Amino acid sequence: MTIEEAQKTVDGWIKTVGVRYFNELTNMAMLTEEVGEVARIIARRYGEQSEKESDKNKDLGDEMADVLFVLICLANQTGINLTDALQKNLDKKTKRDATRHLNNEKLH
Repeated sequence: MTIEEAQKTVDGWIKTVGVRYFNELTNMAMLTEEVGEVARIIARRYGEQSEKESDKNKDLGDEMADVLFVLICLANQTGINLTDALQKNLDKKTKRDATRHLNNEKLH
């Protein structure tokens, strides 16, 4: 699925199953909550915190998909084409960081 297809699919889902988009502020709060759930799994599974028994069956991919879903909702309701935005962002990073990472001794 392309990003454009994902935006259309989420829009269709919202309009049929979800009834309507939550407002942007609600979706921003939901995005923050979903990112927190990803952070919890990463901190416990890959970081130094111990993983609680109740967290061991949490699906990191599913939690990341929740983040992506809400991000797509925000993009749709604010008129952002994520394909274009991502390409512009990659172009910016490529130009800005053309030698930055190559010259970073910490990465070698």
